[in-house]
Amino acid sequence: QVQLVESGGGLVQAGGSLRLSCAASGIIFRFNVMGWYRQAPGKQRELVALIRSGGNTNYADSVKGRFTISRDGAKNTVYLQMNSLKPEDTAVYFCNAFGFATQPGAQYWGQGTQVTVSS
Repeated sequence: QVQLVESGGGLVQAGGSLRLSCAASGIIFRFNVMGWYRQAPGKQRELVALIRSGGNTNYADSVKGRFTISRDGAKNTVYLQMNSLKPEDTAVYFCNAFGFATQPGAQYWGQGTQVTVSS
C-alpha cells in the first residue's frame, strides 16, 4: 500500500522560511511526477509546484522566486523550500505523487500538513 507522509509544517512569521518534506513508502518504482498542492479555508486546492523525474519543474505564479521544489534522486522523496513566506501562503499543504512504470495513471495524496504564516 502506497503512503505519502508529509512533515515540516508549522507556524512562522511573515518573511520566514519553512521546509516541507514528503516521503513515499510501499512502492519500489520511482514516481513520474511529485508535487505540492495547497488548500486554504474556503478555497479550492491549487498547485504550488511539481517536479518530474527528469528534473523539470513548474511553479504557481504566486510562489515563483520564493519556493523551491526538489527531489531525492534515489528515493521517492520530495521537498518544498518556502522562503519569504506571506500570510496568503497559509494553507494545508498536500504532497502528490503521480504515475509510475506499471501504473502511469495512478495518483496518491498525503494527509496534509498545516502551514500558518502570521503577519
